[in-house]
Amino acid sequence: MGKYIILLLLIGMACTSKQPTDEKTDIVTQDYEFPFLNPNLETDDRVKDLIARMTIAEKVLQLFNEAPAIERLHVPAYNWWNESLHGVARAGKATVFPQAIGLAATFNDSLMHTIATAISDEGRAKHHYFQSNDVRSIYTGLTFWSPNINIFRDPRWGRGQETYGEDPYLTGRMAVNFIKGLQGDDPKYFKTVATAKHYGVHSGPEVTRHTDNYFVNDRDLYETYLPAFKAAVQEANVQSIMCAYNRFRDQPCCGSNLLLDQILREELGFDGYVVSDCGAITDFYKEDHHNVVERPSQAWGWAIAAGTDLNCEENKEFIEDNIQQALETGMLNEGDINKALKRLFKARFKLGMFDPQELVPFTEIPMEVVGSEAHQKLALDAAKQSLVLLKNDSTLPLSKDTKVALIGPNTDNIDVLVGNYNGNPINPTTPLKAFQDRLGKAQVNYAAGTPLVPGFYGNMTTIPASVLFHEEGGVLKQGLKAKYFKDVEMAGNPDLERIDSAIDFIWQETPISKKVEETFAVEWTGLLKPETSGAYQFRLASLYGNAAIYVNGKATEDGFWELTAGKTYPLRITYIIKPFWWGNTVTPDAQLTWVNLDLPYETEALAAAEAADVILFCGGISPRLEGEEMKLDIDGFAHGDRTHLNLPANQLEILKKLKATGKPVIFINFSGSAMALNWENENLNAIVQAFYPGERTGEALAQLIFGDYSPSGRLPVTFYKSLEGLPAFDDYTMKNRTYKFFEGDVLYPFGYGLGYIPFDYQITATSEEINAGTPYEVQVTVTNNSDKSGNAVVQLYLTDKEADVRVPKKALVSFQTVYVEANTSKEVSYTINPDQMALINANYQSEVQEGEFVLQVMGSTGQEETTKKQSFFVKGNLVLQNNGADQL
Repeated sequence: MGKYIILLLLIGMACTSKQPTDEKTDIVTQDYEFPFLNPNLETDDRVKDLIARMTIAEKVLQLFNEAPAIERLHVPAYNWWNESLHGVARAGKATVFPQAIGLAATFNDSLMHTIATAISDEGRAKHHYFQSNDVRSIYTGLTFWSPNINIFRDPRWGRGQETYGEDPYLTGRMAVNFIKGLQGDDPKYFKTVATAKHYGVHSGPEVTRHTDNYFVNDRDLYETYLPAFKAAVQEANVQSIMCAYNRFRDQPCCGSNLLLDQILREELGFDGYVVSDCGAITDFYKEDHHNVVERPSQAWGWAIAAGTDLNCEENKEFIEDNIQQALETGMLNEGDINKALKRLFKARFKLGMFDPQELVPFTEIPMEVVGSEAHQKLALDAAKQSLVLLKNDSTLPLSKDTKVALIGPNTDNIDVLVGNYNGNPINPTTPLKAFQDRLGKAQVNYAAGTPLVPGFYGNMTTIPASVLFHEEGGVLKQGLKAKYFKDVEMAGNPDLERIDSAIDFIWQETPISKKVEETFAVEWTGLLKPETSGAYQFRLASLYGNAAIYVNGKATEDGFWELTAGKTYPLRITYIIKPFWWGNTVTPDAQLTWVNLDLPYETEALAAAEAADVILFCGGISPRLEGEEMKLDIDGFAHGDRTHLNLPANQLEILKKLKATGKPVIFINFSGSAMALNWENENLNAIVQAFYPGERTGEALAQLIFGDYSPSGRLPVTFYKSLEGLPAFDDYTMKNRTYKFFEGDVLYPFGYGLGYIPFDYQITATSEEINAGTPYEVQVTVTNNSDKSGNAVVQLYLTDKEADVRVPKKALVSFQTVYVEANTSKEVSYTINPDQMALINANYQSEVQEGEFVLQVMGSTGQEETTKKQSFFVKGNLVLQNNGADQL
């Protein structure tokens, strides 16, 4: 926002500004200029003192994610928006762990805590590094808008990859441990602040998320959509909640009294702050969105009064909508503003932002922790545990001397390593790189084989220096001429001129002034001399830059050019790095990539297969096809979501031809969501579901394929045979959804996954009968009947056999990942708590009812799953809680 607006606010609101009063206080200020700067005082007293000193103009500006400095009070500027879904994101280098759905597939909540602790280490280190360089922009703070704990109720949702799957209990356990790892356990200070999102009923479709209005009854609300948020609040003490875009029961989620006041604060006891999803409050008044009020100030007043404390938004429209009048008429209430400010500044104080660094225990974490050897090892371990073996006819593991053909569009595609909401990986290892490193290039035959879908290629590579030239005195010399400008209009003389051998940069410091953050522009000029003829597709890959590519003096929208080998083409690329409302200029990157569309893809693939012993096909989809509110609309994909679950037809076609060679075919499927792999399951020798496994993907996959460890990943979502039988995507009722309620046959069930070790499971229980309200104790003995040690994932499911209302067919109530040494047994104890035996009764109360319950223990015996059952009886009925608004 321009300085002139702030000035007008200060003038126009002076009559309503509240200066500190002359009231006496018993606070001892010692040598501090203001009491709120004294770290020895109680946090609440410090917050109260600070807010009392602020003018109304200063207050309202603190309620947006980009909060300006209040210099007279020594309050520094702060941007609340940062991301850490599976590693610190969008601010340069960071360890990239498996995407959230892959972390869920580990079924290992203690591993999740370790990973989140590593992420918060890196987050703290990067934050203080940025501060030391006077950088306070977006993605440099300590308030992380993670985790995403929405329920992945429908496989079409493109953002489902960001979640922990379809089960509320698994989601809750992973979320609790992730949040605890982010926030730390210091008695005084938060290490970082975690944000559970998107509260409370939200999981697509993407294209209508700004207009949708969802209705579910209290049974689905309390049984499916709220449990993970309850766990985050009551078990992990999460300090921030993000409300969703859509409406729920006619009210926008960020203005819902039911969700924010009655349930979140009163029932669950949440005492942190609520932040809106970005632009969600604007949706209140936009004509083509919710359009439930007429003006920005009405929307903002509604949201603040309902309990949304922080507005993620460019604040111009809200500030310019005559706040003075809004306060006078009651559209905005200063009492609500003060309440929101108390919650927000409490978080900043407890993060240590107003205290001497030596008092805050996390300020000395060095930048060397970012991408450290320990974190890289952890990323590899997480990737290994996230891979799910779906089928194996004993083809796996391969012998060490096997010659492999690596085929498929994701064989050398970094996109599928990192998913979305990611940082720049430290050591990205694709399957191609890992297999070549392990076996030697002579033992690996590579061919992309096919695009991901027509027009989208996974095998784009950086344009090498060998084809880039410039002319000096009539002589071609290697490299492109580069002119760097501080002025993004590139007016006047450049501030830096040099020769760049190629366009492949992640600038830790800006090239002109060696700053951590700076706006700049670049123009590269020279000649392109391709070594192979063909139709080439170009892309300048960058998260934040605005690029234009000109070949032979011409730019085309789709970036395709017909090029002839040995011929030189004038090349010009302009690239502008400047901030926008959800992007900064920290650690900008630029990679000029291309792909030759005219290569004989199929011929190369079949030749690679013919020369190998085994075919590994790395296919599936990618986060460039599924994700958040995309513009894409092609067969199988619409606006980030899926329209069917099939493998793209072009990939299935080449798979069938590879199968016809008679060679064993192992299919590695990369996707953030379920796939209908029906033909693949019937015809291929082995299938591995990889999700998006992080920067050490290739090594984890190679170690699985050659049997260095036994795979232990389990599906956190159901893999359906098709969309047949599923309700409409925008139907939020849980009937015929997920493993709990789906009535049809599925391809691979929730919790499914094979391994190489034949584990045996025996279940014992302490009693056959308990009283309602009494926990149920269970022991499971896991025996490893092999000469290889490894992880066993033990899952417990409960079924209420005599319920008088709809209940799940079964529900996950506990799980553990247990490392069992070769030829040994390990006993694991579990406690099933009363709330896990409860149902939502006809009066929408949480109740344990008398009757028979069946407990199932599920696990893998190597080539198949096993189920053991134990029945017990509950005596009496017990109401645990009166829920919700009793609405159908």
